[in-house]
Parts: sequence; structure tokens; C-alpha cells
Amino acid sequence: MIHHVQLACPRDSEDRSRAFYVDLLGLTELTKPPTLAARGGCWFSGYGAELHLGVEDDFRPARKAHPALLRPDLDALATRLTAAGCPVTWSDDLPGLRRFHTTDPHGNRLEFLTPTHPTPSPR
Repeated sequence: MIHHVQLACPRDSEDRSRAFYVDLLGLTELTKPPTLAARGGCWFSGYGAELHLGVEDDFRPARKAHPALLRPDLDALATRLTAAGCPVTWSDDLPGLRRFHTTDPHGNRLEFLTPTHPTPSPR
């Protein structure tokens, strides 16, 4: 199991991160421990995943490597992102999954997906 995924962000970009990850994606901001809060960045949680954004002074966005997050509200999320001016690129090349890619305000690639058929619950 994965505890969290970390992406990089530029210094002093926390407000832009919050506007995207909380307001658009609907994640909840987590309080960072004081020793880590001093480094900048922010942490978010929701839909069974944690996503941490850490400051890099020589920041370069992750354009290929990316987290893929399961979302039950895929179409509504795509509509919100498009309305906010974010790119939404649909892909149908994974059987059994609907998915799209977008970028956060820092240029990091993100993937959102949902199964096309509900997965049976494990017994």
C-alpha cells in the first residue's frame, strides 16, 4: 500500500496549490507537522489518497511521471476543471477504465480514472 505520493512545487505557491487541490479537486488540506511546515508546500487528502506538494527551489514540473487517482465523479470533475481553464485530455487506451489527464497550476501531470464496471467487493 502507498501512504502518499509527493509532487514538487515552486516556492511560495501554496495559495495556488490550495485553490486547485481543495477548490477544484475537492481534497482536504492536511496540517503538516511543525518541523515540516517550515519547509513550505502543502499536503492534501481525499478519495483514499494523500498527495503532498514539496517545495523545490530548482522546480521543474513532472510532465511524464504522475499520480493516477481514482475518482467516482470523473465527468463532474472534468467539467469543473474545463470550466476553470485547466486542460482535460481523455484517453480510452486502458480497457476497463475511463480516464483523463490534466495539469496542476505548476505544470505537474495528474491522471484521474474510474472503472467502467464496478469492481466486486473482496470477501
